[in-house]
Amino acid sequence: MKRSPHIRGLIALATIALSLYVALTVPVHLGLDLRGGTRIMLETRPTSATDADGEATDRTVEVLRGRIDALGVAEPTIARSGSDRIVVELPGLKDPRKAAEVLGRTAQLSFHRVLGTVADDLPQPLPKRPREQVLADESGRHLRLRAASLTGKDVERAAARFDQQSGAGWHVTVDFRGSGEERWARLTGEAACHAAGDPGRRVAIVLDGKIISSPQVDPSVACRSGISGGSTQITGTFDDAEAKELALLINGGALPVPVETIEQRTVGPTLGAEAITASAWAATIGTALTSLFIIGVYRIMGFLAALALLCYGLLSYAALAALGATLTLPGLAGFVLAIGMAVDANVLVFERAREEYAAGHRRTPRSALTSGFRRAFSAIADSNITTLIAAGLLFFLASGPVRGFGVTLGIGVLASMISALVITRALADYAIAHPHLRRRPHLTGIAHTGTVRNRLSRTEPNLLHHPRRWLAASAAALVLAAAGIAVRGLDFGVEFTGGRLIEYTTAVPVDADRARTALADAGFPRAVVQTSGENQLTIRTHHLRDTQAAAITNTVTDLARTADKIRDEAIGPTLGKELRRGALIALVVALGAQLAYLAARFRWLLGTSAVAALAHDVVILIGVFAWLGKPIDGVFLAALLTVIGYSVNDSVVVFDRIRELARRDHKEPFARIANQALLQTLPRTVNTGMGAAFILTALALLGGDTLTDFALALLIGLVVGTYSSMFTATPLAIELQKHSGADRIPAARCSTRQ
Repeated sequence: MKRSPHIRGLIALATIALSLYVALTVPVHLGLDLRGGTRIMLETRPTSATDADGEATDRTVEVLRGRIDALGVAEPTIARSGSDRIVVELPGLKDPRKAAEVLGRTAQLSFHRVLGTVADDLPQPLPKRPREQVLADESGRHLRLRAASLTGKDVERAAARFDQQSGAGWHVTVDFRGSGEERWARLTGEAACHAAGDPGRRVAIVLDGKIISSPQVDPSVACRSGISGGSTQITGTFDDAEAKELALLINGGALPVPVETIEQRTVGPTLGAEAITASAWAATIGTALTSLFIIGVYRIMGFLAALALLCYGLLSYAALAALGATLTLPGLAGFVLAIGMAVDANVLVFERAREEYAAGHRRTPRSALTSGFRRAFSAIADSNITTLIAAGLLFFLASGPVRGFGVTLGIGVLASMISALVITRALADYAIAHPHLRRRPHLTGIAHTGTVRNRLSRTEPNLLHHPRRWLAASAAALVLAAAGIAVRGLDFGVEFTGGRLIEYTTAVPVDADRARTALADAGFPRAVVQTSGENQLTIRTHHLRDTQAAAITNTVTDLARTADKIRDEAIGPTLGKELRRGALIALVVALGAQLAYLAARFRWLLGTSAVAALAHDVVILIGVFAWLGKPIDGVFLAALLTVIGYSVNDSVVVFDRIRELARRDHKEPFARIANQALLQTLPRTVNTGMGAAFILTALALLGGDTLTDFALALLIGLVVGTYSSMFTATPLAIELQKHSGADRIPAARCSTRQ
């Protein structure tokens, strides 16, 4: 045996051992959509040009980190996103209202000396005086305040305390730092010069432009001496929650700039656990069915490929853990989807090995397999690179869970290549060298041509004899899809339009029409109500305040006796426009990147044909979703870009074979070469499509509501993409070749080494 199989075997063994070690020792970080919690995106609003350089955002992150730590949430994360956005993740937090209030408040604390009261019958608004302001105190009286003597920056710490001895109730103790101690003593000393009961003896404590307390300086404090020691108490009609929240805000400090919540997502832990279970079942059943299929088709080689699929799963999981990537719900779908990519690489190799065995009179299964790996490498590399382009675009142009899908898909593609080209080959090298298989070559799955190829070899149909008929059928499908977009319109999700989406599980089924009527009576006539399953209700409407969202919850509760909120998403209109623009950019860039790569790898003629077929697939998929009334959201965008990468694989395989056949005989007419390439690669297309269909069907049936639409989009894309690669891209290439004035491919452009 040659040395290279031993080296491949050692590399495969080392890779599996390292992956197993990482998988057992390094946990994978789950996204909030899988473990439950709240994700809030804040946008800073710089108040001057000097704040626009991002420094204010950095300072805001530090202030918010202190507030989040005080919330007591386990494993919170806070990170800057871009120059003016901050992403906060709070695992396990079911009610985001309090968190949003604590994070979004600017908490601008200041201490003022009261100059006097203002008569209530004076005209409003009151005229402003230099270095003075007028605010209403706790009892509604208007007080004239002098400019702030101290701010929140002078505060060292604050704590909520309960005075058990005097029975005064809850209060907040504030300690000052540095020069704040001296300024506090001077402020209280000036106030102490006024008689007891005089408004001038009061000190106003202002938070966010509102007087929260205006206590009178104790009569024991002498004029000009003030309260020394750098400590004071804020008293008032506080309960325990109000005192603790005030102390929390003061401790967190003042935000350098105002912030606005532009995105808020909450997922219940039950929904996340169900998503994990559903995806695990989809992966298990889909992988099992795919494994049984490839074992039935390729026998021993198929069994080894099934073992390599298990290794693929281990490699992908270990890579996610080692990179510290976050596994999201769409990412979990990408993990399952990449199983189909691993199957595709194995099918390419095995089908090529069958061709090599049938073509050579002295070929053995071992030599045919070696040749199959070598000759299939070009098609495997091209098809996987195109998918990596789509995954990269998702990572750089998308955000949130969709970005996580791009990471997982990219890792899965790389893991599938290692699984097919290293692990499968190492197993195959050792298996096929066994004497038992050498005596029984039919068990290898390589020493026969297969059912599809046998039938094609007997009939040799000219599928591309009338290329314009195929193009006419594709044009008709495009017209039908465009009609769906024009007639039904596109139902953009909350991510692209802005607004709020709330999903409930109810104790009893709730009729959608009844819920719409009740919500209209409650003041929400434009709410979109959908039911999914027996006891799930989804409500989508324009942007809501938390009080309005609470009113919707109360309405649903009245209808269903009990209603548990399992998902709550709020997207600001600005972010919705950005996501919509980003989706369009991602789509255009994806098509442009595919064209650039295919034009460089093949000829412009083939590259243009492949990209035209991709555009055909995109329009049809969007049109089908328009006819079905399915939402166009971030998950659909992930599916769409995946279809672009997945669909181009078939075109790449066909064009790779066209290039090879043209190199052998560049005098052969292009139409005949294209038909031969289509017939030769058809068995691979059928078997790969079947393997992917098992995975996607399992995902559609078992993956839950969100993943059902995702899997449906991919199933449609699989069917349309398979058709377009054979009967749109290839016929279009034939027509473009005719119009170019040459019926054959120039030999100089076919010299790429395989």
